[in-house]
Amino acid sequence: MPRLLPLFPLNLVVFPGEKLNLHIFEPRYRQLVHDCLGESLTFGIPLYTDQVRELGTEMRLLSIEKTYPTGEMDIRTEALGVFRIREFFRQAPGKLYAAGTIEPIIDDPAPDADLHRRIQGYLRQLYDVLGLRQLLQKLPIDYRTYDLGHHLGLSTEQEYQLLSATSELERQELIAEHLEQVLPMLLETERLKDRSRLNGHFKNLTPPNF
Repeated sequence: MPRLLPLFPLNLVVFPGEKLNLHIFEPRYRQLVHDCLGESLTFGIPLYTDQVRELGTEMRLLSIEKTYPTGEMDIRTEALGVFRIREFFRQAPGKLYAAGTIEPIIDDPAPDADLHRRIQGYLRQLYDVLGLRQLLQKLPIDYRTYDLGHHLGLSTEQEYQLLSATSELERQELIAEHLEQVLPMLLETERLKDRSRLNGHFKNLTPPNF
């Protein structure tokens, strides 16, 4: 059933399971945080570009880490699931902050094992080229595509497309397609860098034997 959810539009995509730290300074969102704390409410972060987009992620307030004399706050939050906004309100009834009538997006979490192995191979190549192998090592054994979302060089629109997918298989296909496009370009760039480093150096080359 649709329900009313407080909204905090931001120019970013948040994936389910993600931990997000925020600095809250506007009075309307300070009110939102106090309401979440006092009434055990969740809130939503829909993507905002030139307008509030249809999809967003429901967030749970974990803690208020610091409150400043000005009333500003540092908070810790955790992303839950994805929702679709059916009706957007610039202000919730009697509140300063926005709200929306939302319904949850039902997701199929089952991965494809072969695709998972293929993506794993692509990731190993990607992070080796970028010198970021520690990112691969930090991934949990049973990681989901959502865990990769911010570490693949995706644009905001591509991240939103990933958020729009309603199954793990669809997200795997999107990630595999992205990596198949960017990896050859990265590998070629690395090859050209290696060649440029050799310019001006004595080269030990074996001539053809004919």
